[in-house]
Amino acid sequence: MYGEQVVKVEPGGIEPVAAADRHGRPRHLFWTWTSPNLEFATVFLGVLAVSAFGLSFWQAAAALTLGNLLGAIAHGVLSARGPDHGVPQMVLGRAAFGYRGNVLPATLMSVMAGAGWFAVNSVSGAFALNTLTGLPVLLCLIMVVGVQILIAFFGHNLIQVFERYAFPVLAVVFAITAVVVFSKANPGTAGSGGLGGFLLAASAAFGYTAGWNPYAADYTRYLPANTSRRAVGWSAGSGLFLATTVLMLVGAASVTIGGSTSDNPATAFTGHLPGWLAALTLLCIALGAVAANVLNVYSAALAFLTLGIRLPLAWRRAVVAAGFGVVGFVLAWLGLADAGHAYESFLLVIAYWVGPWLGITLVDMHLRRGRKLDLLLTDKSYRNWAGPTAMLTGMIVSIGLFANQSRYTGPVPQAIPWIGDITFLVGFLIAAVVYAVWPKSR
Repeated sequence: MYGEQVVKVEPGGIEPVAAADRHGRPRHLFWTWTSPNLEFATVFLGVLAVSAFGLSFWQAAAALTLGNLLGAIAHGVLSARGPDHGVPQMVLGRAAFGYRGNVLPATLMSVMAGAGWFAVNSVSGAFALNTLTGLPVLLCLIMVVGVQILIAFFGHNLIQVFERYAFPVLAVVFAITAVVVFSKANPGTAGSGGLGGFLLAASAAFGYTAGWNPYAADYTRYLPANTSRRAVGWSAGSGLFLATTVLMLVGAASVTIGGSTSDNPATAFTGHLPGWLAALTLLCIALGAVAANVLNVYSAALAFLTLGIRLPLAWRRAVVAAGFGVVGFVLAWLGLADAGHAYESFLLVIAYWVGPWLGITLVDMHLRRGRKLDLLLTDKSYRNWAGPTAMLTGMIVSIGLFANQSRYTGPVPQAIPWIGDITFLVGFLIAAVVYAVWPKSR
C-alpha cells in the first residue's frame, strides 16, 4: 500500500489509483501549481514581452494576463477530472484519440516535458546556482539535475510535500523581489510592438501556462473520488494563474529599469536587486527550477508509459523518470552555451502542439459529459481516428500558414506582419472544429 507515505517509491505506473491510496485535499493543489511557476522561466517570458516583442509594460501586462487566464481556466477544467477516474491526463486522452492514436500527444508530451522543459529549467537553475556560489556551471547543473531526479524517482507523495514546503520560501522571496523591481521600474516607457507584439506575448503566455494542461489530472488522481470538482478546478487554476501572472509582470517591469549588460539571464535580472536579496532570489530561482522539473520528469514518465510500452518492473514509472532525467541533463548541458536564445525559441513554440490537443480534449469532454470512461480507457481495440486527424490538421495548417518565428515565418504573417503569432489560436480552433464534425467512435 502506497497511501500517504512520503519516503517510499511510488509503485506501478498508470493504473487507476486504488481507493485505499486516495488522499489529499483540493487546497493542496494551490501550491502544487504555484511553486513550480515561481521560477526564472516565468520571469523570462515577461522579459521577452518587453525586450523582444517591443511592448510597453502596460501592453505586456494586458497580453500576459490574457494568455495566462485562458491557460489557467483550461487547467482548472482538466484538473477536475482527476478524482473521478484516478488516472493520468494522457490516459484520459485515449477517449478523444483512441488507444493507439493517443501515441501522438503522448509522444509530444514525453519529449516536451521530459526533454524540452526539463532541459530549459535545469539550465536556469544551474546558472542561478553558478552566479550565487561561483562553482562551475556544469557542476551546478549536475547538482540541480540530481536533486530533481531523486524527488521524481520517489514519485507523487514526495513531489507534493516538496512543493508544499518550497511554496512559502519562494512566495516570500519573490514577493520582496517584486516590490523592489516595481519600485525601480518605469512603466510609462512607450512600446513599439503594436498588435503583433501583443499577440506574440499573449500566445507565448498561453503556451507557457497551457503547457501545464497535459499534466493536469496527474496531480489530482490521488484525491478521493467524492472530492468537489469545483474546489479542485479552482485551486489548481488559481494557483497557476497567480504565480505565472505575477512573475511575468515582474519580468516585464525589470526590463524598464535598464542598465544590465550581462549575458547570463539570471544575473541580468538580479542585477537590479540589493546584494542580500539578489542572493536569495538566485537561490529561489534554483529552487523554483527544481519545483518545476520534478513535475516535468514525473509527468513525462507517465506519458511515456501511456504509449503502451510494457515494462515488467514494480518501479517502472520511477525507472522511466530517472531515464528522462538523464536525457534532459544531456540536452541541458548542450544548451548551456546559448541559454537566452534557447529560452526564447522554446517558449514561443510550446503552444504549437498544446493548442490543437487542448481544443480536441475540451470538445471531447463536452460531447462525453456524464458518461463513464473507465472501460474505454483500457480497451486496446478502441479506435477514434477523429482525434489524431484533427490534431494533425490543426498543427499542419496553423504552423504552416501562421507560424511567426525567426527560423520560419508562414505566408500569413509575411503578408500581414501586424498579426503577430496566432498559431496557437488557429490550431486550437481548427482542431476543435474538425474533431466536432468528424465521425467518431462512441
